[in-house]
Amino acid sequence: MYGLLVLSVLGVFSYRAFLREPKPSATHPVGLTARLDKLWEVAQQSVQDRKYLRAERALLTILKVDERNATAYNRLGILYARQREYQDAIECFEIAQSLEPSSSSLHNVGLIYYETSNYQKAAIAFEQALAMESDVPSRYIAYAKVQEKLGNDRKMIEALEKATELEPNPQTLRVLAHAYERTGQHELAEKTHAAIAHMTPEVATPHAPARPPRKVVM
Repeated sequence: MYGLLVLSVLGVFSYRAFLREPKPSATHPVGLTARLDKLWEVAQQSVQDRKYLRAERALLTILKVDERNATAYNRLGILYARQREYQDAIECFEIAQSLEPSSSSLHNVGLIYYETSNYQKAAIAFEQALAMESDVPSRYIAYAKVQEKLGNDRKMIEALEKATELEPNPQTLRVLAHAYERTGQHELAEKTHAAIAHMTPEVATPHAPARPPRKVVM
C-alpha cells in the first residue's frame, strides 16, 4: 500500500515545486530580470502543459544567464526525473545542493536513488535531508520504504511512527498499521486500525482480523 504512496511523492513534489515562486541567485539589470521572469513563466506553464522540451530550453536559458541559480538546477532535475532521465536528474540535484544546500535537493536525490534501486545511497540522502528538516512526514515515509528494501524493519517502523506523529491522519495511520502487520506486531496493528476507525466514521465497521504476515507485492 505505502509503496504506491512513496512512488507518488516525486510527482506531487515536482508539481508543487514548479508552482513556487522562483528565487533568483543574482541581481540583474531591470531588462534582464524581466526576461528571466518571463522564462520562469514559460518553464512553469510548459511543465503544466507537459511540454517538457520547451520547459527544459527555458531553464537552460536561465542558467546561461544565471549559472549559479540553484533553483533552476533543482527544477531542471525535477523535469529530468519526470522523464525518467535519472542520471541527468541526479547531476542537477547535486549541483543545486552544492550551490545552495537544502533538504529538498537531498530528498530529490534520495527519490532518484530509490527509483534506480540504489537503496544505500537513497537512505543516506534521506537521512541528510531529515537532519536538515525533520518535520516533513512524506520524507519519513520515503525513508521507511528504503529501510524496508534494506531489510531494516526497526528503522522502517520508527520512521513510520514519526510520520504519523507529525501527521496523524487515516492515510499515514494505515501505512503504519500495514507495516505492523507485515512485521508480526498484530496487537499494535489492531490498535492502529482502531484509532483510524475513531477518526473516520466511514471505516468504523470491523475489519478482518489481522492475518499472519505474508509477502506483499509492491
